[in-house]
Amino acid sequence: MDERNLAFARLFQSVREGVYLGTLGAGSTSTHAANPHLKAIFGYPPDAAESLVQPFEAARFVDPQARQTFIELLDRDGGVMDHLLRVRRVDGTPIWIEVSATASHADPRTSGPQELRAPGASPLSIEALIRDVSERKKREDQSRDGRYQMLQAEKMAALGQTISGVAHELNNPLATILSWAERLSERDVDEKTKQGLEVILGESERAARIVRNLLTFARKRQTTRAMVDLNQIVRETLALRAYEQKVSNIKIVEELASGLPDVFADGHQIKQVLLNLLINAEQACITANGKGTIVIRTSHDHDRGSLVLEVSDDGPGVPEERQGKVFDPFFTTKEVGQGTGLGLTVAYAIVQEHAGRIWLTSRTGQGASFFIELPVSGQHLNAPAARTAQQPISLDAFKGLRVLVVEDEPALAVAVAEALSDAGFTVDRAGDGEEGLTRLTEARYDLIVCDLKMPRIDGMQFYRAMAAATPTLARRVIFVTGDVAGTDAERFLEETGCRWLSKPFRLGDLLRAARDTLA
Repeated sequence: MDERNLAFARLFQSVREGVYLGTLGAGSTSTHAANPHLKAIFGYPPDAAESLVQPFEAARFVDPQARQTFIELLDRDGGVMDHLLRVRRVDGTPIWIEVSATASHADPRTSGPQELRAPGASPLSIEALIRDVSERKKREDQSRDGRYQMLQAEKMAALGQTISGVAHELNNPLATILSWAERLSERDVDEKTKQGLEVILGESERAARIVRNLLTFARKRQTTRAMVDLNQIVRETLALRAYEQKVSNIKIVEELASGLPDVFADGHQIKQVLLNLLINAEQACITANGKGTIVIRTSHDHDRGSLVLEVSDDGPGVPEERQGKVFDPFFTTKEVGQGTGLGLTVAYAIVQEHAGRIWLTSRTGQGASFFIELPVSGQHLNAPAARTAQQPISLDAFKGLRVLVVEDEPALAVAVAEALSDAGFTVDRAGDGEEGLTRLTEARYDLIVCDLKMPRIDGMQFYRAMAAATPTLARRVIFVTGDVAGTDAERFLEETGCRWLSKPFRLGDLLRAARDTLA
C-alpha cells in the first residue's frame, strides 16, 4: 500500500464521524466499508464485520416512510446535506443521526434523464458521513419546550388579567340585580311575579358563582388557609364544569359522606387540584368512549385523622409503565398543544404543601382513580364565622343608628341604602371616597359601608384618612369589593381587621355583617 493510500486508511479508521460506503436499494442494502466510529454510533461490537453494519436497512428506521423519502432525495438530487433521520441502534434504542451523502446509480444502464427512471429502479451507490446528534436534538427540544412553556405562561397571565377585568365589571351589575331582586321578593306581589323574582334571584346567584370561579382560576392567589368544608369545595368545583360535562355526555356521581369535619386548607388551591383531576378524567372518557361516568367520593378516615377525596372514571385507564410518571413535570399523553403536562405536577405540589398525599390506582381498560388525603387539623378551633352568622336578625337593634354608604355604582348604592333603611338605619350616601370624607365632617356615623374600588379616592385611601380623623370609627367599617385575592387590597383588609363582603352579596349577609360589626 503506497503512502497516500495508507494515509487514507488511517483517516478512515480514526475520523470521529461515521463513514459508510455501500449500495442502497428499495428493499435491501449492501455495505462495502464502515469505519469504527460508525460501528460505535449504531452499537455494533468493534470486531463486527463491516459487511454486517447496515445503517440504512429498513429495520433501522423508526418511520418507514422516512427511508423512502431519503432514497427519493438521493435519487433526485444525487445527495443530501445534514439530513436528519430517526433510526435505531442494534439494541433497538432510537437515536437521531445527521447524514451528508452523495449517491449515483450503481447500474450505468439506468442513467439518463430522471423523468425516464422510476425511483429505486436500481440500487444507489452511496458515500455518507453520519453523525449522532441525539444530544443536540434533545437540547433543542428542551429549549423549544422551555420557550413554549414561557409563551404559555405569558398567554395565561394575559388571559388571567383579561378575565379578571371582565369579572370585576360583571360583579357590579350582578350585585345590583341580586340586591334589587331580593328587595322586590320581600314585597307583597302576585304569585306569578314572585316566581319570576325567584328565577331572577336563582340565575343571578348562578352567574355570581361563575364569576367567582373565573376569579379563582384566572389569577394566582396568596396561600390562605382556614377551616373549610371539603364537600362544599367539591360542589363548587363541579358547578364550574357542569355545562362542559353536560354537552360532553359526562355523568357525575356524587358520593359525599355526611358529617365530615372541616379540614385546614386553602380552599382555592384544593379547587384547583380537583379541577385538574376532573378535566383529565373527562378527557380520558371522551377520548376512549365519547362519553363516560366520573364518581366523586369523600370519606373520613378516623384512624389516620384525615379526609379522603376520590375521583374515579371509567375511561381507558393508565398503563402500568406510565403510572410512575403521571406526576412528573411535562409528562403528558395528550397531543402537542393539547396539554402542558403540568396539571398533575401542580396538584401533587399543592397536596404536599398541605402535608397530604395523592396517588393513582388504575388497570388498563378499567378506568383510573386518583385519591387525595388531607390531614384534619385545628378541630379545636371555633367554627368559622359564616356558620354562627345565620342567627335571626333583630331589626330593633339598628333603630336610631346612622350609616354612611360609600359606593360609586348608583343602582347598587340605592338598593343597599334602601335595605339598610328598612332595617332601621338612617342612611346617607356618598358617590366616592372624596365625597365620603366630606360627609364625615357633616355628621356622626355608627357604621360605614364602603366600596374598595372607586374613582378619585378609593376605599383604602378613604379608610386611612377616616381612621386618622376618627379612630373610634375605624373598626366599624364594612368593605364590599369584587375581588381582593393576591392584591394590595387583601393585605390591607388583613391589616385593618375589618369585615368585608365579596360582590355580589345578599342583603341578608350585609345586615348580619352590620350586626356583628356593631356588636
